[in-house]
Amino acid sequence: MNLEELRNNIDSIDDEIVNLVESRMDIAAKIAAYKKENNLPVLNSARERQILSAIAKKSRPETKNYMRVLYSLMFELSRSYQSNLLGKNSEMFDTIMNSIESTPKLFPSDVQVACQGVEGAYSQLACEKMFKNPSIMYLNNFEGVFSAVESGLCKYGILPIENSTAGSVIKVYDLMTEHNFHIVRSTRVKINHCLLAKKGTELSSVREIFSHEQAINQCSDFLNSLKDVKVTCCENTAVAAKMVSESDRADIAALSSHSCAELYNLDVLKSVVQDSQNNYTRFVCISKNLEIYPGADKTSLMLIAPHKPGSLYKALARVYALGINLIKLESRPIPDRDFEFMFYFDLETSIYSEEFARLICELDEISDGFKYFGSYSEVI
Repeated sequence: MNLEELRNNIDSIDDEIVNLVESRMDIAAKIAAYKKENNLPVLNSARERQILSAIAKKSRPETKNYMRVLYSLMFELSRSYQSNLLGKNSEMFDTIMNSIESTPKLFPSDVQVACQGVEGAYSQLACEKMFKNPSIMYLNNFEGVFSAVESGLCKYGILPIENSTAGSVIKVYDLMTEHNFHIVRSTRVKINHCLLAKKGTELSSVREIFSHEQAINQCSDFLNSLKDVKVTCCENTAVAAKMVSESDRADIAALSSHSCAELYNLDVLKSVVQDSQNNYTRFVCISKNLEIYPGADKTSLMLIAPHKPGSLYKALARVYALGINLIKLESRPIPDRDFEFMFYFDLETSIYSEEFARLICELDEISDGFKYFGSYSEVI
């Protein structure tokens, strides 16, 4: 047979598959009704294992693994379909819906906001993108920002979460599991690092450069081109510029922003020294209370998958089955549990969509636990 004839055969088989899957879903609906009447859970792990074992025995050796993947996905689709038919709302879903109703329709403009660093920090620029007239309180570290928000000292806090060049800000991700907060907004800030030093300093005389770890990673090519120069991490790029400005040493410099040069009366020894010109850092705005403002189309959550083969796949399959766009997946070790991980998800879907509602209601079923961080929009 030629290619066209082979494709026609596949089309005919696909027609049969569609009819058979539809029939299978119809029976799944009847099973859902039975489970609802008899107060039975949707998930029956023993039954699924029996089916997978039977399918493996019926399959040819070269297709056995493909069949297992196919039926695992079909189980996820079937459970999602049954859960939707049962129409059970989770406690978290009700909390989210109540928050949507109680949150003001306009994002606040005049509030107290916690930022890590000092005047001139990139977190300040992110804060000014999100708020019209913020009153900024500077904290020494990221944990101080979380604590200021949790204690009510500041209504909101600004934190960097990832960079397009250096990746995720791991310290922030780890702190996210320890503190109670919600994400209410995000934004991206264009990062342009410059090498700053005291007035009159020459590049050839610099023997030590200070900056934040992320900035150092983002400028690795430039730093590697220098000889006999020590690179030292500090809390923040603006803190580095302030340290250089206040130091008695004339042989030090800072990787910081151009605005910090003016702010701390420093010379720009070299402009735009980051490895990539397309360098952005994503910041999130956190609050103690759950607030969901109109237009929220991104959701962040942390999920603990069961410690068994295929558990993460099943969670991803459910997201895929619901047609939700997964835009970030980050794994972090679970404290005090060897080689077990929690997974941070960023999802792109409207909070008003049926898919969002179904996912939130099904999270308990597909995980050993989850933490909902919030739904929000990104300021451009």
